[in-house]
Amino acid sequence: MLKVSNLNVSYKGLQALWDVSLEVKEGEFVALIGSNGAGKTTLLKTISGLLQPSSGSIEFLGERIDGLPSHKICELGVIHIPEGRKLFPLMKVVENLEMGAYLPRSRREVHNSLRQVYQLFPFLKERQNQDAGTLSGGEQQMLAIGRGLMAKPKLLMLDEPTLGLSPKLGAEIFKTLKLLNQQGITILLVSQEVYQALTLAGRAYVLENGRIVLEGENLLENEAVKESYLGL
Repeated sequence: MLKVSNLNVSYKGLQALWDVSLEVKEGEFVALIGSNGAGKTTLLKTISGLLQPSSGSIEFLGERIDGLPSHKICELGVIHIPEGRKLFPLMKVVENLEMGAYLPRSRREVHNSLRQVYQLFPFLKERQNQDAGTLSGGEQQMLAIGRGLMAKPKLLMLDEPTLGLSPKLGAEIFKTLKLLNQQGITILLVSQEVYQALTLAGRAYVLENGRIVLEGENLLENEAVKESYLGL
């Protein structure tokens, strides 16, 4: 579904990604792990068109998307839920959700999508007329996921969805992502919750200093991962 090949990206005058290549197949749950500053957010921003690569290519469903504007990439079904949620805090919950269905392909399905999001997160229906900024951190993260689902994603990319949340709320987010993947949504997850991410993911990549240094299945059993990311 997604193929990134030999991607080089500079950010604020410094090269952030070096010859990065990865693949995500349809229906997969793939994790991308790495320390702060490794380039994970830069990679997601480049895939979604917020940053432009200096070289390399990005293909989605066989079509080159590097160089396309972000709204065109969204329209193809690549949906990016950024770190920090980036909600509209003074807009109502339902208005934030409706913003997820802004593009024509998803706008036609807005009522059906709202029903599906409310089934997944019933509390959002209860608070649909409440300002988004008054929700708790965990509730805001679920709203951000709901907004992403309103866009009818084929590939859902999430950047640190459990950052700053309690372990209990983080576990709820991971449970939701597992359910969405079981329902057929392909997921690329960036997370520093390494154990939980690798437990859920069928495959994973390790990004260090802007380079992919490890990839594969069962990385929880890898000695380098155990030592560097799990403290074992």
